[in-house]
Amino acid sequence: MLTYQKSKGLEIIEYFEFEFVGCQDSKPSTSRYLYMLARRVISWKVIQQTLIVPSTIVAEFVTCFETSNHGIWLRNFVVNGIEKPLKIYCDNNLAILFSNNNGKFTKLKFIDIEFLVVKERVQNK
Repeated sequence: MLTYQKSKGLEIIEYFEFEFVGCQDSKPSTSRYLYMLARRVISWKVIQQTLIVPSTIVAEFVTCFETSNHGIWLRNFVVNGIEKPLKIYCDNNLAILFSNNNGKFTKLKFIDIEFLVVKERVQNK
């Protein structure tokens, strides 16, 4: 049975990771994520990516977009008591830098506009 104790600092925390070309035979990339609430896992998933991307930063950014949508849904689902912003932990420093930076990254001009929502979410906290 999954139980939760009463907590004043209730927040949802996300961890995700992307593995670029995880299997040498079929060449798919995979992403994994999990969400925690009150230090317990409440949701997790492993996804074999169908989108082909030219670099790991784009892949990490796309994965962050997809997983943050789920995190926002979870936060809204348990909205009573959660006032803190959604915390997302990413293992790619370049993706983190791009999310936090207002500057131009010339090599990333081709990122689809829908994925730039992540950058906006990070900067608006």
